Amino acid sequence: MSKKKTKAILLTIDVILAAILIVLDQIIKSKVVEVFTADPSEKKFIPGVIYLIYLKNTGAAFSSFQNQKWLLVLISVVFMAILAFVVFKLPVAKKFVPANVLFAMVIAGGIGNMIDRIKQSYVVDYLGFDFWRSYPIFNFADICVVLGVVGLFILFLFVYKEKDLEFIRFKKSSKTSSEKDEKADDEAEKKDAETTESEDTEEE
Repeated sequence: MSKKKTKAILLTIDVILAAILIVLDQIIKSKVVEVFTADPSEKKFIPGVIYLIYLKNTGAAFSSFQNQKWLLVLISVVFMAILAFVVFKLPVAKKFVPANVLFAMVIAGGIGNMIDRIKQSYVVDYLGFDFWRSYPIFNFADICVVLGVVGLFILFLFVYKEKDLEFIRFKKSSKTSSEKDEKADDEAEKKDAETTESEDTEEE
C-alpha cells in the first residue's frame, strides 16, 4: 500500500475518532443539563474522589477570558487549524500512530467546548475533585484535551528523536524530500502495474 493511501486511512481514522468523542461529549453534557435541571443539588459520582455539579462556564480554563465568546471561538478555530495542519504533516510510520490518536483527542475536546460557546455562549462543566475543591470544574472535553496534551508532551519530549521531527520544519529540503518520497511511491505503483500487465500478456 502506498504512503498516500496509508495517510488517507490514518486521517480518516482521526476524523472518525474525533467525531465519536465530540458526539459523546455533547451527549454527556445534554444529560447533565437534564439531570440538574430537575435537581440542581450536588451529586456524588465517586465518593471522596469525583462529584457532579452543573456550572455554566462563560470563560476559558481557570475562569480566564470571562464573557469573551467570539474571542474564545476565534482562538479555538486558529488552534484547531494549527493542530489539523500538524496532523496532516505527520509522517506515515507506526511510531506516529499514537500521535495521530492524541491529536484527535485534543482537537475533539477543543471542538466540543467550541460547540457549546457557539450554541449557548458558555461551556457546560460538571466534574469536580472531591478531595481538591479549589480545582476548577471541568468536563469530558477537557479530559480529552488534557490527556492528549500530556501524551503528546511525553512523545515529543521523550520518545521521538530530533530526526523524527523534521516534518515540522519549514525548510525547502524537507519539502523536496517529501516530494521525492511521493514520486518514489508513484513510480513503484507504476512498476507493479507494468509487471502485472506483462505477466498477464505472457500467460496469454
